[in-house]
Amino acid sequence: MNKKQSFLKAVLNAFNGMKYFFLHERNGKIQFVISVIVVVLGIGFRISNIEWLVILLCIGFVISIEMLNTAIESLCNVVQEEYHPIIKIVKDVAAAAVLWASIISIIVACFIFLPKII
Repeated sequence: MNKKQSFLKAVLNAFNGMKYFFLHERNGKIQFVISVIVVVLGIGFRISNIEWLVILLCIGFVISIEMLNTAIESLCNVVQEEYHPIIKIVKDVAAAAVLWASIISIIVACFIFLPKII
């Protein structure tokens, strides 16, 4: 693996990673459905351009962190099959990053959508 791959190959590998994440990971499917719901709500409530930017940043942030969490957990499972307290901490902190990003995104969604609902 010393040879550097072409930019195109790197991009294709990244797309394969996204495809795998959304098709095979439970949380990928969940995040995809939530994202679609939020986009439909944004269209339905005719949110402003600034609100769209904030919503899209939140969607991108949560999904990116979820992808990293999946990668970290997969690597941990290969490195250490049996229970190990440090691996547990690594997995818990990675999951906490997703939870934190999700909580902040829910708060942002409330700021944007609740006034429109009320």
